[in-house]
Amino acid sequence: MLIIMRILVLAGLLAMAATVAAARPFDVEDLVRLARVSDPQVAPDGRAVVYVLRETDIEGNRGLNGIWLARTDGAAEPVRLTAPTASAWHPRWAPDGSALYFLSTRNGSAQVWRLPLAQPGEARPVTGYPLAVNAFAVSPAGDQLALGIDVFLDCDSLACTRERLDERAADPATGAVFDRTFVRHWDSWKDGRRGQLFLAELDADGQAGAPRRVSVGLDADIPTRPFGSAGEWAFSPEGDDLVFVARVEPAGEPWSTNTDLYRVATRGEAQPENLTPDNPAYDNSPVFSPDGRYLAWLAMSRPGFEADRNRILLRDLRSGATREVAPDWDRSAHGLAFSPDGRRLYTWADDLGHRRLFGVDVRSGRVDALSGDGSVAGFGIGPGVAVFARQHLASPAQLFAVDLRGRGERQLTGHNGALLEEVAFGAYEQFSFPGAGGRTVYGWVVKPAAFEPGQRYPVAFIVHGGPQGSMGNSFHYRWNPQTYAGKGYAVVFIDFHGSTGYGQDFTDSITGDWGGKPLEDLRLGWSAALERYDFLDGERACALGASYGGYMINWIAGAWADGFDCLVNHSGIFDNRSMYYSTEELWFPEWEMGGPQFVAPQGFERHNPVNLVAGWETPMLVIHGALDFRVPLEQGLATFNALQRRGIPSRFLYFPDENHWILKPANSVQWHRVVEDWLDRWIGAGAAQD
Repeated sequence: MLIIMRILVLAGLLAMAATVAAARPFDVEDLVRLARVSDPQVAPDGRAVVYVLRETDIEGNRGLNGIWLARTDGAAEPVRLTAPTASAWHPRWAPDGSALYFLSTRNGSAQVWRLPLAQPGEARPVTGYPLAVNAFAVSPAGDQLALGIDVFLDCDSLACTRERLDERAADPATGAVFDRTFVRHWDSWKDGRRGQLFLAELDADGQAGAPRRVSVGLDADIPTRPFGSAGEWAFSPEGDDLVFVARVEPAGEPWSTNTDLYRVATRGEAQPENLTPDNPAYDNSPVFSPDGRYLAWLAMSRPGFEADRNRILLRDLRSGATREVAPDWDRSAHGLAFSPDGRRLYTWADDLGHRRLFGVDVRSGRVDALSGDGSVAGFGIGPGVAVFARQHLASPAQLFAVDLRGRGERQLTGHNGALLEEVAFGAYEQFSFPGAGGRTVYGWVVKPAAFEPGQRYPVAFIVHGGPQGSMGNSFHYRWNPQTYAGKGYAVVFIDFHGSTGYGQDFTDSITGDWGGKPLEDLRLGWSAALERYDFLDGERACALGASYGGYMINWIAGAWADGFDCLVNHSGIFDNRSMYYSTEELWFPEWEMGGPQFVAPQGFERHNPVNLVAGWETPMLVIHGALDFRVPLEQGLATFNALQRRGIPSRFLYFPDENHWILKPANSVQWHRVVEDWLDRWIGAGAAQD
């Protein structure tokens, strides 16, 4: 019997070894096929959570969203609630938990639908407006919907806007006339419409009536563009008031970060009231306490600075007294939710290379982390439970649940299980080193997926964008280190001065110093990594970056010309001066460079890549999308022209249908293949070296 047992154990070990050996390296084809979990919404009773699962329609070259439900106790497999034939997203519970509202395009444009859950039934449309619904929220009594819809401000009905759009489409003349700037934003040109906030009554059959605009008199986009959502709105618990976010500075919109909170009564014809007129910086993410006495929100302090610390503010609506919650917590909060008893607030924040879910005691300001390592990508709070999506460098997001004291973490979803069992990821770890000024700076290293001890591997050295951001322990769908690890490269990336999650003064330190401390950190981090990890081949390395990272690639080309064997620049800034006069959100360069270019020209020239072109010598791949209005296409073309004119080996990859990001599945695959070819040409990962 003992011999038989040994044979069985040996057979099992051999089978496990065969499975490991059979695992293939992770590839971009796998990346685009992964289902993506987001937007968890906990049921009113806390027993279930609905969420969005984005799956890739390879044939249609697009993502297709569906809505799923999981039990928060993890006792059953998640189930799909919406049909797979049309996208459905933005799920929100009816207050009594009997139904689910969501957005879908199954009848053409995006409209609100309702799916009964208490008894079997098919989803039915709640709205059938002539214009698409951008976002919505359900009132606490379930009798009203708040709706975001794009309209012409001088129209008194949705039909008026529809008619005007149809007339434009039929007109053979296509010219557009503008009288003020902000003519385009992110990836679209302005057409005269504004996103406005409406309320619609729900009848006994759950159908929405004609919407009534409640943001009358506000020349602003609600939600804010380009990435605002219904998270910028909040109904009071009684449903009598609606608080929302708006930037009402149309004349100075491109150079102002001032958003305010407005309150409007949900009944009658009251005008919106500005609740935060004294703060000329960001105000966002309003939430009411469950008893309706308090309003909490996030606020920045410095106008014009989009990466200022988000403070948590709390106002007593009886007395009007306002105070900061947890003023000594040196992290920037994102998103807010009250606990059911109103004693705690929940938020997420970057934290030393991770992004964690935190609970904040309203009275004392004590802050506790509820999630471990990795990056939280959305959360929801219900009675007794918090549910969050979390990812890390070797796993796309899955849903996890903890009780509201942060104990008993359990995984609720296991999407992509079969695919993830087939592939091998590179092992990773965080390291630190003395950076610029002797301050501790953090970085990460990822081993090749087929790593063998004693071998040396070429390196992809990735520089993150922002610059006030963080490239840490997360699973990225555009800059995923594992796609390089799968091709035989080791990967190194540094959270240089200016990154988030290390204290606000660390974030502030990049302002006016784009090519100073960050470049020093990259140099020191690269040296520290080479000294610490003997599998890194410092003689075969390529630096890659996008946005600010692309700027840094151009800066490296002149200021660190002997640093790398090749460079990859996606959507990078070539000339700070021309960038200022062609980008859309002018507040960003004005803050970073010390004012408008015509006021502070020295700030734009101090670390301007165009001034160092004479010293460029490193081969570079340049990539840009035509719909990138944040860093306009001409910046990429100028970079390529400079390289070509100097006779430096270079290549230009152009996408006519992409913006600052590469989003379409087929384009993502092409992007990666071109980048991989470039790396293989100059640093060759085909064979590891002793």
